[in-house]
Amino acid sequence: MPRAIWILVIGMAINVTGASFLWPLNTIYINQELGMSLTVAGIVLMFNGAAGIIGNLIGGKLFDRIGGYKTIIAGLIITTSSAFTLAMLHESFTAYVLLLVGLGFGAGMMVPCMYAMAGSVWPEGGRKPFNAMYVAQNVGVAAGAAIGGLLASYRFDFVFIGNGIMYLFVFFLAFFFFRNLQGERGAGSATNVFEQGQLIENKKRFNALLILCAGFLVCWIAYSQWPSTISVHTQNLGIPLSQYSLLWTINGAMIVFCQPIIKFFINRWVHSLKSQIYVGVTIFMGAYLVLAQADVFTAFVAAMVILTIGEMFVWPAVPTIAHRLAPEGKAGFYQGIVNSIGTGGRLIGPFFGGLLADLYGMVTVFYVLTAMFLIAYVTTALFDRKITDQSFSRKEESTVS
Repeated sequence: MPRAIWILVIGMAINVTGASFLWPLNTIYINQELGMSLTVAGIVLMFNGAAGIIGNLIGGKLFDRIGGYKTIIAGLIITTSSAFTLAMLHESFTAYVLLLVGLGFGAGMMVPCMYAMAGSVWPEGGRKPFNAMYVAQNVGVAAGAAIGGLLASYRFDFVFIGNGIMYLFVFFLAFFFFRNLQGERGAGSATNVFEQGQLIENKKRFNALLILCAGFLVCWIAYSQWPSTISVHTQNLGIPLSQYSLLWTINGAMIVFCQPIIKFFINRWVHSLKSQIYVGVTIFMGAYLVLAQADVFTAFVAAMVILTIGEMFVWPAVPTIAHRLAPEGKAGFYQGIVNSIGTGGRLIGPFFGGLLADLYGMVTVFYVLTAMFLIAYVTTALFDRKITDQSFSRKEESTVS
C-alpha cells in the first residue's frame, strides 16, 4: 500500500480505539449507572447518531470544498474537547447527553473524509483502500473494546479519560502528517447532482446510491443491537462485562487475521461486489437466528463469529460501490451519504431494539431483525438497474487487500 494509506490506516485505528473505549458501554452506563430505562438509553443514542449523521454530511461536503485535512482537524477539535469535558461531567445525565452529541458530530465529520482520502490517494487500488480502512477500524474496535472493558471494571471515569487521550493522539498525528497527503480534495466541482450537465446520469447514480443504502440501513439497525440491547441482555443473563467486551475483541481479531480466508472465498466463488453483499446478508441472518436461542456466553461467541464473517463481505463493499458511483468532485459527498446511513442505523437501532425488547422481549427482537434482512436482498438487486456501467456485477481482480 502507498505510504499515504498507511498514515490514514494508523489514524483510523487510533481514532476507533478511543471511540471503542466508550460506545460498547454507553447503554450499560446509561441504564445501570445513570438509572435510565433501555428506551431512554436508545433515545440518547439516537441523539448521538443524529449528530453523527449531520457530521457525516457536513464532513463529506467540506472534503469536496476545503479538503480532508482542515475538515479532520475541525472534527478532532470537537471530539477531543467533548471527550475531556465528558470525563469531568459524566455523572450528570444532561451533560452526558450533550457531550455525546458533540462526540457524534465531531467523529461524523472525520470518517467520510478518511474514506474519501483513501480512495483519492490510491484510486487504482479498487476495493483495497476501503478494505484497509475497514480493517483499521476493527483493529481499533478489538483493542478499544478490550481496554475499555478492563478500564470500566476498575472505574468508569478511566474510560472517559482514555477516550480523550486517544483523540488527542489522533489530533497530533493528523496535524503533522495529514496536511501533506496528496489527492485529498475533491475536484472542486460545485455542480449539484440534480442540476443540468451530466445531469441525468448523475441523478441515476445518486438514486442508485440511495437504493443501495436502504438495505445498508437495515443491516446497521440490526448490527447496532450488539452495543445496545444485546449488551444489556448479556448482563441480565449474568454474563460479566469483561466477557461481553471480549466479544468485540473476537470481532476485531477475526477481521484482521481472517482476511486471507475471505480473500480466498471472494477470489474463488464470490467475485462481484453485489454477490459479496448477498452472501454477507445471508450470514447475518444466521447470526441472529443463533442469538434467538443464546443464553450462555459460548452461544454469543458463536453468533459473533458468524456475524463477523458476514460483515467482512458487506461492510467494505458498500463504500467501494459508492466510490464507483460518485461523479467527479463528489467523492466526499457520496462517502458522507454512506457513513450517514450507517450512523442512521446506529441512531434508529438502539431505540427500535430497546422499545421492541421492553414490549416483547429480546427473542422477538432477533426474529424481527432476521426478517428485515430480506430488504437488503431487494435493494442490492435493484440499485444498479438504470446504471449503464454495472461494474458492481462483474468479476473483479483482487478485491481484498
